[in-house]
Amino acid sequence: MATLPPQIPTLRVVDPAQPLAGLPQNLEAEAALLGALMIDNRLVEDVVTKLKPDHFADALHGRIFSAILTLAARGMAATPVTLKPLFDADPAMQELGGPGYLATLTQNGAALLAARDFANQIYDLALLRELIRVGRDMVTEASDTSRDIEPIRQIEAAEMALYKVAEAGEVQGAVKSFREAAMEAVKMADRAKRSGGHLSGYTTGLTGLNEKMGGLHQSDLLILAGRPAMGKTSLATNIAFSCAQRYLGDIQRGVDPEKSSGAPVAFFSLEMSSDQLATRILAEQSRVNGEALRKGKISDEEFGRLARASTELTSLPLWVDDTPGLSIAALRTRARRMKRQHGIGLIVIDYLQLLTGSKSGGSDNRVQEISEITRGLKTLAKELNVPVLALSQLSRAVENREDKRPQLADLRESGTIEQDADIVLFVYRDEYYHSLKKPDPEDTEKYNRWHEKDMKINGLAEVIIAKQRHGSTGTVQLRFLKEFTKFDNFAEGDYPGY
Repeated sequence: MATLPPQIPTLRVVDPAQPLAGLPQNLEAEAALLGALMIDNRLVEDVVTKLKPDHFADALHGRIFSAILTLAARGMAATPVTLKPLFDADPAMQELGGPGYLATLTQNGAALLAARDFANQIYDLALLRELIRVGRDMVTEASDTSRDIEPIRQIEAAEMALYKVAEAGEVQGAVKSFREAAMEAVKMADRAKRSGGHLSGYTTGLTGLNEKMGGLHQSDLLILAGRPAMGKTSLATNIAFSCAQRYLGDIQRGVDPEKSSGAPVAFFSLEMSSDQLATRILAEQSRVNGEALRKGKISDEEFGRLARASTELTSLPLWVDDTPGLSIAALRTRARRMKRQHGIGLIVIDYLQLLTGSKSGGSDNRVQEISEITRGLKTLAKELNVPVLALSQLSRAVENREDKRPQLADLRESGTIEQDADIVLFVYRDEYYHSLKKPDPEDTEKYNRWHEKDMKINGLAEVIIAKQRHGSTGTVQLRFLKEFTKFDNFAEGDYPGY
């Protein structure tokens, strides 16, 4: 007796007038995959991480897929019989003659052999449809001149929409075998060994910090906080410069970029302009007094040092974005672009409280806004696999204490800063507060005691590691050269009393 060829399921007829018409789709592949899933529910595990109901071009197929996933999650068999009650009242199913359509989907058993291929094609076609939708939205937005035109905002929104399309299928990248994870750990250990046993991440340029933290590690969110005049921005620029300089030097020496202890840096300066930031870095590196430089009161010899430093640093892989009032969404878009164009390995943000969230709700919602920002920065660090160093203000509660060293509770506006951060650093300079207590020189005894302590703490700075997921907390002593706004390594004996 001759066997009948497998029947092709009757597919839902799509009205050409509907938006779906003309878009990339393969309804036959969708029908075949659904049939295969109902025949062998074990195939659900192979496609559930890749496909979602809205990846199906036909809305009915998407609802059937969703129902299969629901039953599978409950440990129930997903067959035409068990699915029938869920679609008795479905209008689209009624157009096809009722739930009997489910049974027709299972009549092509050959689909079992190519279920994964069908899933991949359905997913790829969904991406193409989404790209077309984004393109249409871009054209519509750009063509609408009836409202205020902000081309830059439109470009940023378009970049974000395109990136969302691109990252939609990255779920597989989140799963690594232990072998892959172990290889990454070995690479990190090898870098630390080659650096002399203390640097497994990117260098900060400061030996004490490198030894305490092991450098700046990929996917970490670091918060650098302090009260005004403590030197937060100076320390951040020092770290950014050192990291970029180390990368440039390693590349010139022929070191594999993957093995370099430095990286190209993106510096988002929401407080200072790019030329102000460049002036700081040039003053630090040429050892020219920053205040004298701004006023033009420098000698010919100092100007020569400044010019030489400027020439030497022209190829420094450090990019500055000084756009004011950035939102966290816009910053993430710009960071992705810089990662793609320049291969940045470190992001510095000065400072966190100047970013805005996606919604403006006034001061009442500022805590929620800061929470959104810190979560966005942590997500960005993991997404781009780079360390993100964000500066943060501290509350005035510090000023009301006798000991003005910052604590985690002083982080301004949101406890989620502490929660989301992998490392929290505080910058503290006792000499700043001590100088405010200077007594009248005529009170000899009191003045002498003050002067004796002033000599001990002059130029001394502390970086307090208040939180570190991967290591211990503690304090690192540094030198702070006020005239150059530069932090340097501290050696005992540099100051009287040490």
